[in-house]
Amino acid sequence: MLYYLFEYLQNTYDFPGAGLFQYISFRAAMAIITSLIVSLVFGGKIINIIRNKQIGEQVRELGLAGEESKKGTPTMGGLIILAAILIPTLLFTKLDNIYIIIMIVSTLWLGAIGFIDDYIKVYKKDKEGLAGRFKILGQVGIGLIVGLVMVFHTDIVVKEEVKLSTETEIIGSVDLAQKSSRTTTPFFKNNEFDYQDLTSWMGDSAKDYAWIFFILIVVIIVTAVSNGANMTDGLDGLATGTSAIIGATLALFSYVSGNIIAADYLNIMYIPNTGELVIYMSAFVGACVGFMWYNSYPAQVFMGDTGSLALGGIIAVVAILIRKELLIPILCGIFLIENVSVMLQVGYFKYTKKKYGVGKRVFKMAPLHHHYQKLGMHESKIVTRFWIVGIMLAVITIVTLKLR
Repeated sequence: MLYYLFEYLQNTYDFPGAGLFQYISFRAAMAIITSLIVSLVFGGKIINIIRNKQIGEQVRELGLAGEESKKGTPTMGGLIILAAILIPTLLFTKLDNIYIIIMIVSTLWLGAIGFIDDYIKVYKKDKEGLAGRFKILGQVGIGLIVGLVMVFHTDIVVKEEVKLSTETEIIGSVDLAQKSSRTTTPFFKNNEFDYQDLTSWMGDSAKDYAWIFFILIVVIIVTAVSNGANMTDGLDGLATGTSAIIGATLALFSYVSGNIIAADYLNIMYIPNTGELVIYMSAFVGACVGFMWYNSYPAQVFMGDTGSLALGGIIAVVAILIRKELLIPILCGIFLIENVSVMLQVGYFKYTKKKYGVGKRVFKMAPLHHHYQKLGMHESKIVTRFWIVGIMLAVITIVTLKLR
């Protein structure tokens, strides 16, 4: 909103300083500051409202150190995160930008799913919350929306070099913005992978239907990363800190993908108009860091599914929009290992119980962070070490841009 106001003031009255709003770096900085202010100033008030309404966490008896002290801690704090993301986004981005529209819809959609889940847990006193099939249905729904918009919306294009030639020789080249099924991935020629290659075994005519495979992959990624963030939200500050690291990396990717000079230097695809995502992700990082003011050990509030499902889904959608979705297994390695630890634990337990009559476990407890708690490690140390691993994975992800 402020972008359009100051653009008007600049064009009509040549208002001093109004021209700053044309710079992404300035608006990104303002988004971070605003999200921090929203988190810190209004976060405490929201926590008091939640506490007065007796919206407290119902902690399961897992035999973990410190779980008694967490009982009654206000939950549904994800509302603070959502507000700290959406308010700066509405203030500082170009609201007619298709990428921003997708992110606003995704944030509200996933936040609503998490809110319904928390509402059922808190007010209906149902520890299971929203049935798993409805959560999956909601995640699949936003995945379909994102995938279909990317495939068919005319503003979502990639600028590619097209060679001009005669029958006998190449006479030059020109950059054209066009629809593309390519995405960024390391270790492949030119650092790119084309989804049309998935249909090569079906003949040339099948290339027109490569978008079906793309949408299927989008749905899987959104669901997996959203659930991964939800799994990671088990220790004070773990999910928010990890998400902030990932968000900062995606903000960097958004900048270089939307800047023709940086994209050309790094030899990655140039995606027009994705620069606005830098501002959104700046608000995202600010919201995560601001929320840690209250969520760091010992936590004054938990984000609940209202926050965790939204954080994971946002990360997945942004990665997909800037064509970096195949880097998620590295960048979101913490979420991945948390998901895998649960699947291994459950799968191995069922297998051994069926084969030997007694179920055995791979870990002392899953997700993985609880395994380390069972080993006697303090949760602050676990969280810090997970953050360090997350930073290492983020650096490795950035380095892959130059790997061929």
